[in-house]
Amino acid sequence: MSATRLTGAAGAITALGLLTLAFVGNWEGLRLVAYKDVIGVWTGCYGETKGIKSGMKFTQEQCDVMFIDGLARHEAGMRRCLRWPDAIPDKTYVAFLSFTYNVGVGAFCRSGLARKANAGDLVGACNELPKWNKAGSKVLKGLVARRAKEKRLCLDGLEGST
Repeated sequence: MSATRLTGAAGAITALGLLTLAFVGNWEGLRLVAYKDVIGVWTGCYGETKGIKSGMKFTQEQCDVMFIDGLARHEAGMRRCLRWPDAIPDKTYVAFLSFTYNVGVGAFCRSGLARKANAGDLVGACNELPKWNKAGSKVLKGLVARRAKEKRLCLDGLEGST
């Protein structure tokens, strides 16, 4: 794992990393048995889909490791799609990462959110979040609530940073 904003050079989780774990983990929830999500994708632990299959069971410790590794993977992918990832204020960065963890790196990179962030329009990028409230073409209350919290955190990160 390379140094990122969530982990320092020694691999220790930073304060920003702890905020991210708490924020994203709260939305994802913890499931110790594999299940199909609302669109039929096998999922386990804290919303992990990579390598998850029917019948899998996990311990809390396994889930914690998968979660940290998954966040690191998503952060690395997100950073590759952003021109100036280190110029993004911390709370805004966490909101972007929460979104990326939920929708995937590819969707983040193709999103209007990433385009606006790369154009320097971080407010516009934050305002893109509520548009991502569907799974399987259905508006989901949970996604509406998550995106509202992500948007609030995203904009909160911009207050006083201009």
